[in-house]
Amino acid sequence: MSNYMPTLKQLQYLVALKEHGHFGKAADSCYVTQSTLSAGIRELESLIGVTLVERTRRVVRFTALGDRIVEKAHRVLREAEELAAIAEASGKPLTGELRMSVIPTIAPFLLPRLLPRLRADRPELKLYLREETTQAAIDSLRHGNVDCVLMALPFPTGELDSEILFQDPLYVAFPRDDPTNPPDWIKPDMIDENKLLLLEDGHCLKDHALAACNRPDLRASATMMGTSLHTLIQMVDNGLGVTMLPEMALAGGILEHTNITARPLQSDHAWRDIALVWRKNSPREKEFHLLAEILRDAADHPAIRANAA
Repeated sequence: MSNYMPTLKQLQYLVALKEHGHFGKAADSCYVTQSTLSAGIRELESLIGVTLVERTRRVVRFTALGDRIVEKAHRVLREAEELAAIAEASGKPLTGELRMSVIPTIAPFLLPRLLPRLRADRPELKLYLREETTQAAIDSLRHGNVDCVLMALPFPTGELDSEILFQDPLYVAFPRDDPTNPPDWIKPDMIDENKLLLLEDGHCLKDHALAACNRPDLRASATMMGTSLHTLIQMVDNGLGVTMLPEMALAGGILEHTNITARPLQSDHAWRDIALVWRKNSPREKEFHLLAEILRDAADHPAIRANAA
C-alpha cells in the first residue's frame, strides 16, 4: 500500500481544474489563490510520482492517467460529502445546505412559488440553486456537484432515483387571430411544420413537444432556434411562427402583455412529467421525498385554460 494518501483538498483542486480548464478559474471556485491550488496539485503529483496535468502558457491538458484519477476523485469527494450528509440527515430534515440544479424551462416558473414556501417552512435550509440544461444537470448530480435535480421526464437518467411530482400539460401558442376562431384543443396534424419554433438542442422540452405530436415531419422540419421560452414568445409575438409551451409557463404569466393565444395540445401524451431526481442510495433520500412533497404543494395552481384563451 502506498505510504501517501491524497487529501480531499488536493482532489478537490484537481477536479476543479478539470472542470474549468484554467488555474485561475479553478482557484476561484475553490476560494483559494491560484498559487495555492497549483501548489496543491504539484504536491499531489510529486508524492504519487506521476504527472497528471501538462502545463503550457495557453493550455491545461490532463494526461490519460490524470483523467482516470479525476473520475475516481469525483467518487471519493461524493462519498466524503455523503458521510457528512448521513450525520446531518439524522437530525432535523431539510436543514443545512442543499444544492439543487433546475432546468431552464422550470426554474423561472416554479421557483417563485417554491422559494417563499421553503423560507417559511424550512428557515434553517440553505438552498443553493444552479440552472442547467438537463444533461448538464445530470452530469453535475453524478459528479457530486449538486444533491438533487428538478427536471422533466422522460429523459435517460441511468442509475438514479426519482419521484414524479406532477404532470405539466403542453399547449400550442400562436399569434392572436391566427388562425381565426381556433378550436378549444389543437391536434398535432393542425400544426404547420414550416412555422413550428422550438428550443435549441440541449433543452428536453423540445424532445417532449415533438414526442407528444408524434409526427416525424415535425421533427425534420421544426425550426429549433430559441435559447429560452421567453425568446420563443418574442418570435411568436412578432408573427414568425408558433411554439409549444408547458402549462407552468402559462400559469407563470409568460403570455402577459403579448398578443398570443394558447390552446392545449390534444394527443395521447400531451404533457411532461416534472420530477425530483437524486443519486441512488443517497443518505438524504427521506429528505428528498419530503422536498418532493413540498414541491408538489407549491406547484398546485388553478386551471389556467380560461386565462390561456
